[in-house]
Amino acid sequence: MTIGDIQDLETKLASCSDLLALKAIKDEYFGATGIITQQLRNLKTLNLDERRLAGPAVQQAKLTVEKLLVEAEHDIKIKSQSKQLAKEAAVLSTRVPKVGHIHPLSLTIEQMNNFFIKLGYSVYDGPEIETDEFNFQRLNVPKDHPARDMQDTIYIDAPNILLRTHASSIEARALAGLKPPFRVVCPGKVYRNEKPNKSNHFVFHHYQGVVVQEKVSLSELFGTLELLFKHMYGEKVVMRFRSKYYPEVEPGVGPDMRCFNCEGKGCTVCKHVGWIEMAGAGIIHQDILKMAGIDTNKYMGFAFGLGLDRWVMAKFNITDIRTLLGGDVVYPYFEHEKVL
Repeated sequence: MTIGDIQDLETKLASCSDLLALKAIKDEYFGATGIITQQLRNLKTLNLDERRLAGPAVQQAKLTVEKLLVEAEHDIKIKSQSKQLAKEAAVLSTRVPKVGHIHPLSLTIEQMNNFFIKLGYSVYDGPEIETDEFNFQRLNVPKDHPARDMQDTIYIDAPNILLRTHASSIEARALAGLKPPFRVVCPGKVYRNEKPNKSNHFVFHHYQGVVVQEKVSLSELFGTLELLFKHMYGEKVVMRFRSKYYPEVEPGVGPDMRCFNCEGKGCTVCKHVGWIEMAGAGIIHQDILKMAGIDTNKYMGFAFGLGLDRWVMAKFNITDIRTLLGGDVVYPYFEHEKVL
């Protein structure tokens, strides 16, 4: 092959756009009747001297053509891959594929956190393994107090180390660790030695709120809780406040909501009374503030503790509290944007 022949091949390959066209060019040179194939056959017809002269030239031509064909095949494949990637990229979305979904407990906590942050509260946390001091004593519940019988405690190392029975223990730590004035909310998991049923569980969740400032009132507490109920369940929510005893507060109140399952008629969810107790609240007892080193001549406060699981059940019309921690992977999916 001459230099001109090589240049002709390079021109053909430059205009070759797919592997099918490239195969035709390969056959033109290395097929049964191809140019290189014929030149190799012709060597056999030459005498020894002629073969010594022509052989190296034919072999060099063969290597040159093979090299050009390999390079052309590589270029065609690269171009083809680039086109395919560009095609696929054109239909790709920047939206991250959804894997799983957020649990309704987490959704409710997020919604409540956002609500209270807008009201000037901060989110505060505390340990689940607690001491008797912060779980009981700093909440006006000394060792011989009958209120301890109201909570069947799970002890890790009796009588001082336990699993917290309420998120009020976080309140006690906030009172001891924060400088007034402050407003905090404290969501958290709590534990009691109870037999599970539709409305009770030995592992459940509380949502504690604490406000300490120079002046507070029951009307401010009631207004805060009414706003929260309406934010969570709509303007038509039916609620009531009952006078209740809690050692942490004086006076104490219990906000109830008309049962979402039976609309007040009575069912197993509300224990056939038509109402569900949703929280405990009141003005923080002065003894608790004094134990935390807070000047009661200058500051006072109110607190509320929500039975978070019941709020979730009412929000999503769940009739059995046990399903919240049941581990069912097909638990109902609730759209995040609809909740928040």
